[in-house]
Amino acid sequence: MGKLFGTDGIRGVANQYPLTVETAVAVGRAVAVFFADGHQPGPPRILIGTDTRESGDMFESALCAGICSLGATAVRAGVLPTPAVALLTAARQADAGIVVSASHNPYQDNGLKVFDGHGRKLSVSREKELETLIFSSLDRAAHGPKSPGRVRNLPDADSLYIEIIRERLRKFCADGHGPEGLKVVLDCANGAAGRVAQRFFPGARVMFAAPDGQNINNGCGSEHPEALRRQVLDEGADAGFAFDGDGDRVIAIDETGRVISGDRILAFCAGYFKKNGRLRNNTVVSTVMSNVGLRRALQALDITHVTCGVGDRHVSETMAAHGAVVGGEDSGHIILADYQTTGDGLLTALMICHIMAKTRQHLSVLADIMTVCPQVIINVPVREKPDLTTLDSVQAAIRTTEASLGQSGRVLVRYSGTQPLCRVMVEAASADQAAAAAEQIARAVRSRIGE
Repeated sequence: MGKLFGTDGIRGVANQYPLTVETAVAVGRAVAVFFADGHQPGPPRILIGTDTRESGDMFESALCAGICSLGATAVRAGVLPTPAVALLTAARQADAGIVVSASHNPYQDNGLKVFDGHGRKLSVSREKELETLIFSSLDRAAHGPKSPGRVRNLPDADSLYIEIIRERLRKFCADGHGPEGLKVVLDCANGAAGRVAQRFFPGARVMFAAPDGQNINNGCGSEHPEALRRQVLDEGADAGFAFDGDGDRVIAIDETGRVISGDRILAFCAGYFKKNGRLRNNTVVSTVMSNVGLRRALQALDITHVTCGVGDRHVSETMAAHGAVVGGEDSGHIILADYQTTGDGLLTALMICHIMAKTRQHLSVLADIMTVCPQVIINVPVREKPDLTTLDSVQAAIRTTEASLGQSGRVLVRYSGTQPLCRVMVEAASADQAAAAAEQIARAVRSRIGE
């Protein structure tokens, strides 16, 4: 038996194992069984949303078929950001939610993410239970009920999401400070956030909001903010926001054209929340990939910093364990737990605008609360993913690099949970030192397991 779930759901090239129609049908069936004991009377109701990839229709249909084959109800929400699916799953009292998306990956990829009835991603242990059910559906044809389930549509799903987020923000932003009065540019990555973003930010300059099934994340979005940066500078905008394909990440551009990644957003949001008495337990959670500058900034603010494994699910679980309300990743997954159960790029952008307006400070000034330590990440394509501790040559390169850096830097080497990559991260006193050290380790990885 193989392994389906990675860091963020099941992901791969569409129409190639594991991302096949057969897998999607099996996922639909397994989810219908797994959540059959939900709080709703009658058959389970499973909410489904997609991003804008051309393969989304195929997988949505396959999921619906699997769900209905076991008598459950599939509720189609259409193209919708991942955080909107999470929120509406809970708000509409569905038993589970499924998102068809590969997030920031190219259009050829796709993925399946599962949320429970509370709009939260499954724990690793529950994911393993679900995976067992999925494989049982793939290995043998289960007998369904005599009466199949039905497919329903959720009309105006994006309007429902917008209404709920605005209502939750009013409790914190009661004075109305938000994007109004700010000149903002949005990069919607030709993805799921396009329609919703334009309604949250009326009057904003909008880029990359014309999806054609193949242009999602193509030279745009949170992974490619270069065009957004140029537009912010050309228009003299106060800020720019680049979302990823499914809208759960955001990367900001300040008025000087500087890229403001997730760590800096975490730092100034935490400072603002603490000043306003809303930083519960005085704690912020981030992953081991966060820049050492974040730890130093939070120490200066006398805020407790807790780290966890990579992935917003791990961030969310660690936040719950420590009673924290602010957490996230440098990639732009920011979780504001008083308002959402998962990373939400649109909500984060709205919060940034609120903080800018309320403090009357430029985004560049807010971001300067944290000094970024020079960091280099090299993504090495790999043909396999053996335990890194068993690769002697790689471990030797890591030890040599760590010895040369001493206390002035750090090394982190890990596999991507969603792509065939080994990520080599080095932080050092200078960018040149970090680049040289990272390349030394990357060379060892390429030699041993590179494509």
